[in-house]
Amino acid sequence: MSSDLQHRPPVPDPVVDSLRDLVDPAQLAHDPGAVHIRAGALFARLKALNRAANGATRVQKQTTADARQQMDHTYLGLQNLLYEKRHLEREIEKCRQFASVYQDIPVHSLEEFVELAPEEAKSEVVLSDEHQLMLNRLSFELAERQRLDQTKKELAKQKEELLKQSKAKLATMDSVKAQIDSLIKVSEIATLRLSSFRSCSLLDCNRGAKES
Repeated sequence: MSSDLQHRPPVPDPVVDSLRDLVDPAQLAHDPGAVHIRAGALFARLKALNRAANGATRVQKQTTADARQQMDHTYLGLQNLLYEKRHLEREIEKCRQFASVYQDIPVHSLEEFVELAPEEAKSEVVLSDEHQLMLNRLSFELAERQRLDQTKKELAKQKEELLKQSKAKLATMDSVKAQIDSLIKVSEIATLRLSSFRSCSLLDCNRGAKES
């Protein structure tokens, strides 16, 4: 307000009133020379007032332009904030409607998590924060599944190795069985031949005794 008063030009009404007084016939008849001098001073004052008014007008126009520019800048900033607000509201709504896959994943119950998870994953601070608790439960579930998957791979590898050993042993057993069967057959043949040989020998002995 004080700045506006400083730039406001002086009111020209007193000067105009003085000029009106000079054109009064009584003043002209009194002393025309003094009237002329007085009129010159008043016109000079009037011109000064006019220059001051023009200057004040320019200042007010610049002030108005600056204020308008500031207002436009503020309005633009407000529009940007409103746009950002609407964008954030849409993103928040998308997040609220988003159905994450973790909701369909079977995980350890909260009791199992508290029992099995490491201490740093189930501190009081974590248990009081629903979001962080869910993140920790998912991390624990991932670690457990990775551990179980690794165990499964190791067991599968051991199974494959045992199967190889079993096949090798089975092949060895088949080979030994074949050898035993072969030996049995050879033994049976030898036994038959030996029996035949003994039978022949006994017959020959009986014939020789009769001939004697």
